[in-house]
Amino acid sequence: MNHPYTNIEVTDKYIIREFSENIDPIELMWHMDDEDRTIVAIEETDWLFQFDDELPLSLNSPIFIPRHKIHRVIKGNGNLKIRIIKH
Repeated sequence: MNHPYTNIEVTDKYIIREFSENIDPIELMWHMDDEDRTIVAIEETDWLFQFDDELPLSLNSPIFIPRHKIHRVIKGNGNLKIRIIKH
């Protein structure tokens, strides 16, 4: 499966993931994960995060994502680099 991101670093505790500024926004699909996670942008960004049926949130503050909660990222300017902390 082709993913819209590149994993830069993967450990047992976290993942550093990057989304390219050249990505087609249609590739940023609604999805859910099988584990709880907290995500935060590594650098200041205008990319956004959104839970299903909720308003978008800034990625510049940590966001807790409960397992199986539907969500997506919304494209902003430049590349997006996030840290995903596994729980």
